[in-house]
Amino acid sequence: MQDQPSSQLVDQFGRQASYLRLSITDRCDLRCTYCMSEHMTFLPRKEVLSLEELERLVTAFVDNGVRKVRLTGGEPLVRRNVMSLFEGLSRHLASGALDELTLTTNGTLLGKYAKQLVDFGVKRANVSLDTLCPEKYAEITRWGRLERVLDSIEKAQDAGLHIKINTVAVKGKIEEEIDDLINFTHGRGMDLTLIETMPLGDVGIDRNDQYVSLSDFRQDLAQRWTMADINDTTGGPSRYVRVGETGGRLGFITPMSHNFCSTCNRLRVSCTGTLYTCMGAEGSVDLRDALRASESNAPVEGLIRETVFAKPECHNFSIDENGTSGIKRHMSFLGG
Repeated sequence: MQDQPSSQLVDQFGRQASYLRLSITDRCDLRCTYCMSEHMTFLPRKEVLSLEELERLVTAFVDNGVRKVRLTGGEPLVRRNVMSLFEGLSRHLASGALDELTLTTNGTLLGKYAKQLVDFGVKRANVSLDTLCPEKYAEITRWGRLERVLDSIEKAQDAGLHIKINTVAVKGKIEEEIDDLINFTHGRGMDLTLIETMPLGDVGIDRNDQYVSLSDFRQDLAQRWTMADINDTTGGPSRYVRVGETGGRLGFITPMSHNFCSTCNRLRVSCTGTLYTCMGAEGSVDLRDALRASESNAPVEGLIRETVFAKPECHNFSIDENGTSGIKRHMSFLGG
């Protein structure tokens, strides 16, 4: 019988936090227009948690009831020696303390590491992909190569990873892409999730030019596709439908048009060890100092429990009339 967590991470509204999204680097090999500015200033290395510190921090969360961990970035697979972190965390899968270890990636390096990821217990990965047009892909990512990502996806599936494609719904682009994306993903046994663009950080583009309501967009899709609501969940905020014409799953993440705060079970930690209980609120707490000040996990666990209890009831995403975000940090800092 597996050991029970020493405590559960429950907030003042009775929600239990069981899902940790951990950014392990702020760096990325792409510069997607909705995520980063073209000329990013990255963090000094000393401010970023070491791989050993990241593993220890995950253990603190797992010991307090977290059952799912997703590693993100930036781009997590650009972190040097990143496979040693997956290997270290795999012990929580083997013990039964953790239900799932997974990652979100832009896909450029996924093919290279797919076999090792499977060996360390990773069963699925989310790949960010917003277009199937090479020219548009280069424009959105500022310098990426679509064929490299498509090759990585194929290799990852061959290695046994289940792939879900995440697509940010950018106005003027998603309308042209959606039918091809549905056919592409479902034709290859992959789920597709559409995500409303979120007002995080200054990316040098008017947010009002990017945003499209997925609640409205779904009504447009219903003119061409038969969609039936299903209760499937992957532990995150996606709400899924089954597409009758393909048999595949299509997910919608709608933080702006229809929030999911009442059922939120997620926590986010940046690569610097900053805990954010809500992606759409400015409040945060530094875990790094507590982690580095003691060899015991007790101080950091106490800080985590205290912070989670004070989690806000809902987010405050907003885009002002000038197209400026109310939240100053970039999406990349929180791993999307």
